[in-house]
Amino acid sequence: MLHTKIVTEVTRQLADVLARTRYSDLPEQVKTDARRSVLDWLGSALAGSKEAPAQMVRSVVAGLGMSDQATVFHGGRASAAAAALANGVASHILELDDVHKGSTLHAAAPIIPAALAVAEREHSSGESFLLAVIVGYEAALRIGEAVNPSHYRFWHPTGTAATFGAAAAAGSLLHLSQHEMLMALGTAGTQAAGLWEFNADGAMSKHLHPGKAAFNGVLAADLARAGFTGATRILEGDRGFFNATSQNWDATRITDRLAEHWKITENCYKLHSCCGHTHTAIDMALDLKGAPVRDIHIQTYAAGYQIVKEMHPQTPYQAQFSIAYGVAAALTDNAVGLAQFKPARLNDPRIQALLARTRVTVEPDLTAKYPAAWPVRLTVTLDDGTVIQKASDYPRGNPENPVATSVLEQKLRALLEPETAQAALQAVHDIDACADMATLFRRFA
Repeated sequence: MLHTKIVTEVTRQLADVLARTRYSDLPEQVKTDARRSVLDWLGSALAGSKEAPAQMVRSVVAGLGMSDQATVFHGGRASAAAAALANGVASHILELDDVHKGSTLHAAAPIIPAALAVAEREHSSGESFLLAVIVGYEAALRIGEAVNPSHYRFWHPTGTAATFGAAAAAGSLLHLSQHEMLMALGTAGTQAAGLWEFNADGAMSKHLHPGKAAFNGVLAADLARAGFTGATRILEGDRGFFNATSQNWDATRITDRLAEHWKITENCYKLHSCCGHTHTAIDMALDLKGAPVRDIHIQTYAAGYQIVKEMHPQTPYQAQFSIAYGVAAALTDNAVGLAQFKPARLNDPRIQALLARTRVTVEPDLTAKYPAAWPVRLTVTLDDGTVIQKASDYPRGNPENPVATSVLEQKLRALLEPETAQAALQAVHDIDACADMATLFRRFA
């Protein structure tokens, strides 16, 4: 552990930067990455809002009271906090929302719904909304990196660290002072939660985590504006977030190049509708373009394996968290999209035959690279005895293996009806010039 002045004041240092940053301070590339993040998020959120878990949450949100503050996708209007909850849940259902390697955190699902809801309620400009997204990512990803990788054993960072990000985003739109932002972080931290035990049952808790993080972030910022106090050392305090949730936390991950390097530029975009820990392997399998395969050996890293080790998935959810299934589907269908996780696909005899001939192992050298890289080695023996070996540290969509904005636009179009997709793309295009965010996304209610 580090015990220096920089550690004892880390929460305050972060709050100061989050509160004082202005849109005009930011490099153009950071603004571009914010727009790309919103573009990538919107398709997942709108498509996910039609799924059963999102519908269940909307029915509960409707019972929380009538309000016209913010848009609920495919669900009318609600209070800002309730809209953030509903849209946050919808954003994470299809497993297509973004991810960040170092923090192992899906930032868009909790942070953008919180930012949008408050921006609508406060009639904020598009530039203010993008600034909120940027500072929200900054808080969430830095805090996630500080507690990773040991945090990830029990805690889902999209529910925990992202609560701070949602509070920062909401606080930015409320123009909180540095002291008020510190209070918001304190209140966010005492609400931060999200345990991995849901994975044993394939429960809907995973979808709830970003929704609740968004809700709690809005609540924390609103309370701070009202004068409600929170812990001033919620990160580094003796009984704070670091000590409670990590065995090897590193506060310098918060302060390293703070206010100089913006973490949203490290954002990673998912091109397959399944857990990100499967994507490096899937990309290499897709490169084989359906070659006839006799035997498959996947070598991966320990933290990822614990999440995607299911070898014989019986449900679509289990399949989304099976690296073996993802590779088998890629080799069989030459695609790993929503269609590959429909119930009817799980028992395809060709996929089942490949799963029976698939082996997955954990390798220490690959584990040592995580979380800076998500490395996989893939060895495939073809029917004629040819052995093909591939290795990669990064899936497509990572900054180290980037995709063009046009790819993200096509991803959105594939998720939505043509008219809705065009409206969504136009809304993203219009953000910078938008004078009142209450008008921009209202059509999607």
